[in-house]
Amino acid sequence: RKNGGCGKVSVCYVFEGDTAVAGRDFVKGSGVLEFENQQMEANLTVTIKGVPRYDTKDRFRLIMSEPEGGVKLDEKRDGGAERNILTISIEAHPEAKMRVDKVHSLLQSKWEKSKVGHANWASQFKEAITVNGGDDDDDDEEMTSVVPPSKVDLFAHIIALPWKVLFAFVPPTDYCGGWACFICALIMIGLVTMIIGDMASLLGCCLCLPDEVTAITFVALGTSLPDTFASKTAAEQDPYADASVGNVTGSNSVNVFLGLGLPWMIASIYWATTSPSKDWHMKYDYLPDIDFLGPLGARSQGFVVEAGSLSFSVAIFSSCAF
Repeated sequence: RKNGGCGKVSVCYVFEGDTAVAGRDFVKGSGVLEFENQQMEANLTVTIKGVPRYDTKDRFRLIMSEPEGGVKLDEKRDGGAERNILTISIEAHPEAKMRVDKVHSLLQSKWEKSKVGHANWASQFKEAITVNGGDDDDDDEEMTSVVPPSKVDLFAHIIALPWKVLFAFVPPTDYCGGWACFICALIMIGLVTMIIGDMASLLGCCLCLPDEVTAITFVALGTSLPDTFASKTAAEQDPYADASVGNVTGSNSVNVFLGLGLPWMIASIYWATTSPSKDWHMKYDYLPDIDFLGPLGARSQGFVVEAGSLSFSVAIFSSCAF
């Protein structure tokens, strides 16, 4: 209200939609705005609804008309002297847009990685069912002819095909930052180790060999030969042989501290928490050199590993290794 405030005046108003839709973006309303005597300002309230917006800019209008009480509308405003029009814009909050952009960028990056991961995972199965599928160098583009696989390659492929297909189910490192590949690979290693252990035990039984001899001959050589070849290759390519020494040291450390420590820890917890076993007491109640479990005939149940001949095991392993 300008140029005086004498008298009571009023003006009609209505909210009209444009790109913003009444009922969806704002609450439509209309009425009469009144000014008391000497009142220079009055407020109108409009409710803007919380509709998700990203990069849009919606508009609606406030139209004021039919002034009463001797007042006139400003003819210089939009709409002229008969009615004044105020255009109201609804814009997305900059911080909300920034958050949406950040989430979109993250999802886009994850989606691109997942597409690469899907392609790599599919290629694992293709290479698994193809003869010499994983042996060719992908960077060798100068080969003009493909050498057909030999009979030895076909035979080896048929023997290894079930294992190749099984291991192809291990996801590539593109998923979960490589953790999915790591966990699945550990599961596959445990499965293969269990199968190898059972097969070695059956072989030793057929050859009338105790499990200790089978373990330090067939099993030990079968699991150590790949490390041996890897260490040999690393020693030839590295002038200081750091990688080969680290491979041998790490392999033996894992075999001793994890391969023995983990099952022994599980067995110790099991025998310490399980109910008393008559077979255990019959076998260990009068066994010497385990007095830490209690006196003879009244021993507490626990995990017991009887010591064997270390020199015999080392001699057998060394003779087979050389």
